[in-house]
This record gives sequence, C-alpha cells and structure tokens, in this order.
Amino acid sequence: MTKRPRPLDPNTMTRSPGLTYQQLLDADTHPVPPVLRLQSPMDLGNEDISIDRYISRAWFDKEVEYLWKRAWQYACREEEIPEAGDYYKYDIVGMSFLVVRTPSGDVRAFPNACLHRGRMLKEYDGRASELRCPFHGFCWDLDGKLKDIPARWDFEYVEDDKFGLPSLPVGRWGGFIFINPDRDCEPFEDFISDVRSHFERWKPEALFISSYTAKVVAANWKILQEAFCEAYHVNATHPQILMSLADTNTQVDVWRNCGRTLTAGGAFSPLLLDNPPTQEQLLRSALDLREGDEVPAIPAGMSVRAFLAERMRAMLRPLAGKRVDEYCDAEILDSIVYSVFPNFHPWGAFNAIVYRFRPNGNDHRSAIMECIILMPFEGKRPPPAKMQWVAQDESWSTRIPFLGRVFDQDLFNVPKVQLGLESTYKPGVSLASYQESKVRFLQHRLGEFVEEGEKQERTRKERAR
Repeated sequence: MTKRPRPLDPNTMTRSPGLTYQQLLDADTHPVPPVLRLQSPMDLGNEDISIDRYISRAWFDKEVEYLWKRAWQYACREEEIPEAGDYYKYDIVGMSFLVVRTPSGDVRAFPNACLHRGRMLKEYDGRASELRCPFHGFCWDLDGKLKDIPARWDFEYVEDDKFGLPSLPVGRWGGFIFINPDRDCEPFEDFISDVRSHFERWKPEALFISSYTAKVVAANWKILQEAFCEAYHVNATHPQILMSLADTNTQVDVWRNCGRTLTAGGAFSPLLLDNPPTQEQLLRSALDLREGDEVPAIPAGMSVRAFLAERMRAMLRPLAGKRVDEYCDAEILDSIVYSVFPNFHPWGAFNAIVYRFRPNGNDHRSAIMECIILMPFEGKRPPPAKMQWVAQDESWSTRIPFLGRVFDQDLFNVPKVQLGLESTYKPGVSLASYQESKVRFLQHRLGEFVEEGEKQERTRKERAR
C-alpha cells in the first residue's frame, strides 16, 4: 500500500545549513510574488524504491497498462498546430495518437489508427484537409466524422454515426496541449489546477518555441527523469557551478499532481560555507567566464545576486520589454522547476525551459529526453523551432552551449545508473528524505496509479467469475 503523504512544518523541519531559500527571497531587490512564498514540504516516508521499477519488464508492462493508458500527458504546443488541418503525431509506449486542429479552431485527439484494418493514418506531423488511410482509402474529416469508404456498396453494415474516429479527452493550458487515452479520466481542470494557479504570473502561452532538442538515452525513463528532479547531485556532477548555485538549500514543495524545486542562482552552495568563494570566483562561475576573461565590476553596496539580476534584465529587456522590471531577482536568476506527473517539467519565470521524458517506444531500458526552450517575442509569433535530434555520439552542448554542457554531465551518469541497478544485489534505491522528495513524489503517484489499476483489474476478474 502506497504511504499517504504527510505535510511538514517548514519552520521546524530538518534542512541544510546556511540561508534558506525564503531567507534569500527576503533580500530580493524587487517585490517577491506570493507564488514563490508558498511552502509545501511533504513527508513521503523513507522506504527504498524497489529496483524492479527501473529494470523489470513486468513492471514496465504495468506502467503501460495502468499509467500511460490512463494519465494526462503533454502532447504538443499550440503553435505546433496553428492552422486548421495541422496535426501532431504523439507516440508513447508503442501507441500513437493524432492531435488535430479543426476548421473551427478547436483541438481534437484521436488514436492514430484506421477503423478498417488498423493502419496508422499518419506517419509524421503535417497538414491535411482530411484524415485518409493510405492502405485502402477510408477517410474521416478533421473532426473525426466518417467522410468516405471506397466501394461503399461492400460495407452496407457500417453506420456513419457509429464509425467516427474515437475522440480522446484534450486539455489546454499555457500554450500546452494535453491528451488522455482514458476517456473516463479525471477532469483536466482537476489535474492541472495547482500548476495553472502557479503559472498565472508567468504566462507561458505568450512565449514561443525557440529551441527544441531531443536525445535517446540508454536508461529507463524514470532514471533519466529523476536525474533532473533534484539539486543534490550538483556537488559531484556539476562542481563547476557550486560557487554560484545554492544546491542543498533548494526548497522542495509537493502538491497533488506536481512538485517543484526552487534553487537560487547567484549564491554559493552551503557545502562551501567553511571556505566560501570570493566575489570574483562567484561571478566567474555565474557568468561562465574563462581564465583571462574580464570580470565585471559590481557597484558599491550591491550584492552579487542583485548585480547578476540587473545584468540579466538588461539582456532580456529588448525582447521582453517592461516585464523584466516587474519580475523579482529570483524570477530572473533561479531554477524554478515544476514536475507535473508523470513526465512534464516546465520551468517558471524567465528560465522558460520545458523537459519531457518518455520511454523510447516499448523499450524499458531506453528513454527519450526532450528539451524545449521558450522565449518571449514582440509582434507576430515566430514559427516554432522544429525538433532536432542529438546523435548518440554528439555532445548536447553543440546545440545549446551552456545548458547542453550541464546535460552532458548528467547524461554521462544516467546509463551507468541503469547498468548499476541491473547489477546490484541491493533490492531498492535509497533516497534523501527532503532533497529528493520530488523524486519520491513522482514514485508515489506512480504507485497510486498502478495500485488503482490492479485493484480495478481484480474487481473485473471477480465480476467475470
């Protein structure tokens, strides 16, 4: 039985030495929005996570049946299907779906399968005036209504109103389009409610896809995802940013369908309290300066964090206008990373990055990581960047330099975690109680889906006897 989460008191809970994230916010040069003042630490227990969840084919099959066939999941952005007839092919664990813009401007989603012999209707994203099967020519309009059956005389039994493409639930929020393969799922508004309220200020719908990269990684999708759900690994994996990233005093919050981490930039790691960096070292780390690069001078009385925020505002102002002056230092500098169950990870404020992690087809030992970078724009919305695959032997930093170097460090570890878990005699993965509580949250929700699915399956079998 999955343990029920228990709220913690943020004032009395165990936490890292040094300033808390909320104390750093107290020194912000701009008003801090209420959303960053929220605190929701959660006790999710200290039990190990069974390694079966990462290495077992039987467990993966449970995820296919009880998670991916039943969960709300991010499919595409609105700007990827802007006009009537535009469609996006979304694939997950061997299933394929079409997300279609209809002539009315609405968005519909259908299984990517002809109702005649099951052939995929579309193999790639694109635009069409109808959904016609390439095999025998059965055809539906963009709303999913039956349009044509070649040699109709041989299908007298077919009733048009009963032969439409099955329509799946669709949810739309912040420029993102979600689908759910389960037509009896919970309402989308219930699923997205916490995220919707948190992002009202940041308006991701007003941004566009400026960069879209993806890579196949030799690891279970959860191993890959979890590497991006905590800052505890910064010390060993990203030592170059310890001087400018407050890793272990990251604030971790958990709600029903989402968790978040708030990690301060422009502040050094509490792990360096005994030997804190100089102002120059902090600046070099934060600005990614090399030996010989000039270090900018900070005005007297200004903190490094405030200086970096002002510098970033100046860079963003030509694109984002006055909005940069409305945002506090934390919104400009910090990693504000939400994780929406099961696999959607949007960043808040100006670091508008989106991660999505999903199994690579039906393979439980490989996964796809996608990174979308959203940017503000003036005037007409630019066309979205097309997804570019990062080859197996290619560094991610060749596509997105600074962020890519961090990804390369993370992905150096991830396949080795898979191999280690395949080899260990230890039956479970041990997680930090607080710093890795977002990982625990994702595993907790996964356990709930599997338990509920198994319960329903038992009930069906009992009724069938």
